[in-house]
Amino acid sequence: MILYDSQLDLEEVERIVFGEEEVRLADVARKRIADCHLFLKDFACDKVIYGINTGFGPMAQYRVSEQHLRELQYNIIRSHATGAGEPLSDRDVRGAIVARLGTLVQGLSGIHISVVDLLIEFLNRKIYPMIPRHGSVGASGDLVQLAHLALALIGEGEVHYKGEWRSAGEVLAEEGLKPMSVHIREGLCITNGTSVMTGIGMNNLIRSRQLLRWSEVASAMINEIVESYDDFLSETINTAKRHEGQRIIASDMRRWLKDSRSLRDRQSELYNSTHSDEEVFEHKVQPYYSLRCVPQILGPVYDTLRNVEEVLVGELNSACDNPIVDPATRNVYHGGNFHGDYVSFEMDKLKIAITKLTMLGERQLNYLFHDRINGILPPFVNMGVLGLNYGLQASQFTATSTTAECQTLSMPNYIHSIPNNNDNQDIVSMGTNSALIARTVIENSYQVMSVLFMTLVQAADCIGAADRLSSRSREIYDEIRAFFPAFREDTPKYREIREMIDYLKKEKLEL
Repeated sequence: MILYDSQLDLEEVERIVFGEEEVRLADVARKRIADCHLFLKDFACDKVIYGINTGFGPMAQYRVSEQHLRELQYNIIRSHATGAGEPLSDRDVRGAIVARLGTLVQGLSGIHISVVDLLIEFLNRKIYPMIPRHGSVGASGDLVQLAHLALALIGEGEVHYKGEWRSAGEVLAEEGLKPMSVHIREGLCITNGTSVMTGIGMNNLIRSRQLLRWSEVASAMINEIVESYDDFLSETINTAKRHEGQRIIASDMRRWLKDSRSLRDRQSELYNSTHSDEEVFEHKVQPYYSLRCVPQILGPVYDTLRNVEEVLVGELNSACDNPIVDPATRNVYHGGNFHGDYVSFEMDKLKIAITKLTMLGERQLNYLFHDRINGILPPFVNMGVLGLNYGLQASQFTATSTTAECQTLSMPNYIHSIPNNNDNQDIVSMGTNSALIARTVIENSYQVMSVLFMTLVQAADCIGAADRLSSRSREIYDEIRAFFPAFREDTPKYREIREMIDYLKKEKLEL
């Protein structure tokens, strides 16, 4: 059980979203939310406040009469539930709910405490509103998609519950939950903000951190298999370049490989006279860039993910709706905290970083497949009869085409603003689109990484290298071989690719 006060970190989000750990609202947060609501209830009398007694968006110039104020809040929910496309996954909906709670627990929204309690019940009881993929331009946040969340809260939408799509009203009644009621501004408060893009973004980041760890492991294993010289990871060379990410990647890999019997010691092998008569050196003096430049390539990925985490955790723990209701200064402030540029920009950076990570994996894969390049392995790590059998040859097509799609998708989306809403929203973030495109890049990367790890263990067996691997590499080798045994005869591999993806996503790595 996680006690929700006003701040969550990435590890807590992972426990709630991926681990489905339950949440309880802290008493101090409950009081903060209730106090803000009471202040707004008193403050709003005889004042013009956006979205309480005015229309929404360009309609804000129109006063709404007192007898229609409750209806106004329901209207924004119903009118904006216009999304299209496939529903978001349960995990992304969990992320969106966590992010919405992150805004509400700040106590700056004026919402009634019962709405927060209902959101927590949805989360803990695994009731997932149907939120379509398309509909958000990222300002005023995720209006359309959050309207679908709100629609379920009032018992009028659909929810995914126990593996079935059902009426939200039926599920609420079955669970003994009362639908959300309108007190002052509940409709606008739920629909206005960056919670969907932030929820998806947090999930993207968690998956990306796992990918980075796997890329480090794959890079360690390939250097072991081909018996690279070890100095490319040395502390001296990697501190000579003043980037923290590079130093951390090199340090991680040194720890991983500390007991490897495959890496060569350059000083003992080359810095002596034993090679003085050789005109052509049998072993590569320097391996290809995809092997020896790993700290320089994955270092920027590490630094990017660290910055993405800082921004997304900041967004998660922010009040991102409008207006902001502040009991401390006893005022209501109108502005644009719903704007998703912070998230959108970071999602573009994230997908670029993961695409480069994917490109590194694809090049390492090509190195292992290409016998004339590596000089030690059969073509396509084929342990069968060359010409008759094909090893993992065709799996390279999958990895190459998928990497190419990542490269195409990595063009920035953050800059693709299209004015809409009668030009009231004249510059927008497209933040949820950015998050969803980044999601595709991440899923693609897992596909490429799955082929790379199938190839690594097959390559190790081709040359009998398994017993020379570091203890940690050997653990990975054994785990993979438990469900993907060495093979000589040709068989379809699509099931194994799927199983490998599941393994890479589920196996928790600490470097």
